[in-house]
Amino acid sequence: MLHPDLHKLLQSLVYNPKDPLLFNSGFFLCFFFAFLLFYQLVYKRKLTRVILFTLFSLYFFYKACGFYFLFILLSAVVDFNLSNAIDRASSLTRKKLLLTFSIVINLGLLFYFKYTDFFIGMINDWSGGTIQPLKLILPIGISFYTFENLSYTIDVYRGHFKPVKSFWDYCFFLSFFPKLVMGPIVRAADFIPQIRKEIHVSREDIALGLYLIVGGLFKKVVISDYIYVNYVDYIFSDPTRHSGIECLLGVYGYALVIYCDFSGYSDIAIGMARWMGFTIPVNFDSPYQSSSITEFWRRWHISLSSWLRDYLYIPLGGNRKGKVRQYLNLFATMLLGGLWHGASWNFILWGGLHGTALAVDKMRMELFGKVKKVRSKAYLFLQKWLGVIITFHFVCFCWIFFKAGTFEKAQVILHQLFFNFNAAAFVPLVVNYQTVFAVMLLGFALHFLPKSFELATQRFLAVLPMLGRILVLVVIIWLVVQVKTAEQVMPIYLQF
Repeated sequence: MLHPDLHKLLQSLVYNPKDPLLFNSGFFLCFFFAFLLFYQLVYKRKLTRVILFTLFSLYFFYKACGFYFLFILLSAVVDFNLSNAIDRASSLTRKKLLLTFSIVINLGLLFYFKYTDFFIGMINDWSGGTIQPLKLILPIGISFYTFENLSYTIDVYRGHFKPVKSFWDYCFFLSFFPKLVMGPIVRAADFIPQIRKEIHVSREDIALGLYLIVGGLFKKVVISDYIYVNYVDYIFSDPTRHSGIECLLGVYGYALVIYCDFSGYSDIAIGMARWMGFTIPVNFDSPYQSSSITEFWRRWHISLSSWLRDYLYIPLGGNRKGKVRQYLNLFATMLLGGLWHGASWNFILWGGLHGTALAVDKMRMELFGKVKKVRSKAYLFLQKWLGVIITFHFVCFCWIFFKAGTFEKAQVILHQLFFNFNAAAFVPLVVNYQTVFAVMLLGFALHFLPKSFELATQRFLAVLPMLGRILVLVVIIWLVVQVKTAEQVMPIYLQF
């Protein structure tokens, strides 16, 4: 009886492409608690702590994407040496050449894996060619650690940051496993100074970490995965089978799905980092409460939007070269931001729509922001929530192109929304999918809760005894397991 169990255990330690390691998997819980056990033994010894953390992170990456984890080591070797060479270079010309080499290497690697097939398709479409796509597998996390590498070497070139002299420190920064797969994009200037500091985890850190981990798991599995599997996926898979009201609720559902998916992962990463004595900045700040598209991008994927601002928008000229140039810079930045999300014309259009909206919003603020009038609180309240509604629906409109995959499918959804709405189907739809829509309502309700609720919850967890905290975590894990089982439920229209 022992041999099969041992074999199964050894098999679970090896990368399985059909079951990659994710935060919401049972294996990750075992991995994380094993890591915490070893971490408790060595966290006071700085070099040992760094080596242990780096090895665990690289193993985590191996379990997530197989031998593609070697690319993060390659990136670390290249940029560690180039950044130090930039710092030592005596002439500006040499610094620029080294920086250019770093940018070419990083973007070249990202381009090869992420965009080669996209451009092969473009060439075939334009020339009638028959070049076969390479069908490359995109290494997990490559978009995130590529941007971290670039920001590191650019900051060193600008003189904003002195490069680290220990390769272990740089590898630790780049491979830090909580943020490796889905972000946030961490700046070296914020993170590297924490690597060699004395680790002190307070009750507040434990409480905040627990709040973020529990909240992130709840958002990712209980809300996002459940809504996606049981409703949203069926709408977007074949929108021709659904009326406009079904598609509209599917778009609302996807808006919640993508927020809870991205922010859930970010919260888990930030919470785990807190438990280990490291601080990662907030990445999402209730973005659907935004009353303008400019505010939305200050709240949505903050690490990405700030990266695009500092390393793309400002170098393009920002707002320093006139209003027209500013609007073009915004458009170009968001266009490239859309392409960063994926190799598809849909992503480019999504970025272009947001870039256009940002430029229009800047014009609006220029035209109306200078007019100072005394307005009542009721007027300001109405103005704010009207802005929230308009912004939310514009963002949802853009999500159609982001999710649809092709222009044709996006056009079908828009056709159903405008020409086959069928409002009479609302009541039977809600009755048939009452659990899904109840979860959607819960998700939006939690999203629009005031900050005071979050602070009160964190204070409660801070004073809760350790046994109580463990109980909270166990309850959430049990709920996650129940929902993962429920996700196999067949949708109503496929049961007949």
